[in-house]
Amino acid sequence: MQPRTFRNQRVTVMGLGLHGGGLGTVRFLLREGAKEILVTDLRTKKVLQPTISQLPRSKRIRYILGKHRLQDFTYKDAIIKNPSVRPDSPYLANARLHKIPVVNDVGIFFIACPAPIIGITGTRAKSTTAHLIAEFLKRGAKRSGKRVWFGGNIRRSVLEMLPRIRSGDYVILELSSFQLMDMQSLKKSPEISVLTNILNDHLNWHKNAAEYALAKSYIFRFQKSSDHLFIPAGDRVLAKLTEGAASQIHHVILPQKYRNRVVKNIGSHYISAVGLAIAVARHLGIPQSAIDKTLSSFHGLPSRGEKILTLRGVDFVNDTTATIPDASIAALRRFGRVAKKRGGRVIMIAGGSDKHLNFHHFALEAEHFAKAIILLPGTATDKMKKELKQVKFPRAAIQLLPSMADAVRTAYERSRSGDIVLLSPGAASFGLFNNEFHRGAEFIKSIKKLK
Repeated sequence: MQPRTFRNQRVTVMGLGLHGGGLGTVRFLLREGAKEILVTDLRTKKVLQPTISQLPRSKRIRYILGKHRLQDFTYKDAIIKNPSVRPDSPYLANARLHKIPVVNDVGIFFIACPAPIIGITGTRAKSTTAHLIAEFLKRGAKRSGKRVWFGGNIRRSVLEMLPRIRSGDYVILELSSFQLMDMQSLKKSPEISVLTNILNDHLNWHKNAAEYALAKSYIFRFQKSSDHLFIPAGDRVLAKLTEGAASQIHHVILPQKYRNRVVKNIGSHYISAVGLAIAVARHLGIPQSAIDKTLSSFHGLPSRGEKILTLRGVDFVNDTTATIPDASIAALRRFGRVAKKRGGRVIMIAGGSDKHLNFHHFALEAEHFAKAIILLPGTATDKMKKELKQVKFPRAAIQLLPSMADAVRTAYERSRSGDIVLLSPGAASFGLFNNEFHRGAEFIKSIKKLK
């Protein structure tokens, strides 16, 4: 499949967004010489201003915000959709009815990228896995002259880096189920694929768990026999999902020599993620010394079990990217054990928007490890309260508060030396915050006001 040109084309960009993907797409189209770029988004100009302010004023860009119009999906040469827009959107159906190509930025990148792609996906730990692979390759490739490019689901568009990539470079992409959902029409998968795990997530967007797993499977579904797929050894869900894959499957275990370091620095729930990253690096011939040096200084990514500061013997930990119950359970276990060793317990800040997930096991773990839970408003919060009541979590230890500032202040007032105040919401951020990173930023800002 040859890269398409957008020169002199009339293109609709569906979903400008606030994460950088839409921004990169519009910049790409300007650079490519598109004749007319119509940007449409259901959000208002006021909400989207942080993105709009980064784009030049150009007669070639026109905005239709706060709504979508059928005509903007009818008389165009191409539609570039935000990955968060479902493929069965009626607007996209109208475009296809009129024989208008529908793609996303990752699809454009896959077709045009001159270098082999290493793709990483999974419900949890994909960011850590992708980051470590990139860092291993950067350190190990210094002498070879190969450059390392890292993009995908990391709040910047892959199209921004596309013009600078050479055929001998390394390209690492972290890919979400939304991005992969659109790969079915392209029938393309990365040459090297990594699948960390499959848990329930995004069931407010996907029709069901089966569709979610299917979307994740596109990371390897179109690989060739010469391609490679890395999965954790012993994961029965992934073993079944990958049955019949055409590529060479690597079942990975973390080398024993790294186990204690990983558990101490980032937590036992990252054991398989680090193992996968090491296996990919070794497969690509990265020296052992580069792997060892990278791991010796790695203490996790920001917003993922990140210690912010200590006040009066109380640690504050930002785990805002825990947007599903399984992620919050992992954080509860890790920091609950840390707090216990110090004679304290966890005070948890949780809640938010529901993704149609189950919170029963979350409540059981909270009852074991947390002495108090402070909940932020949202549809998931209602479900959490119900489950906490069922496991007989003390009612006096559950509080529903309207803002992050109130939650942080109350958590601090409830704490004593040795305790850990843990933001690990177990839910999406929609409602109070723009996204989970905005939520984490408000947590940090509120902590600093305590000082």
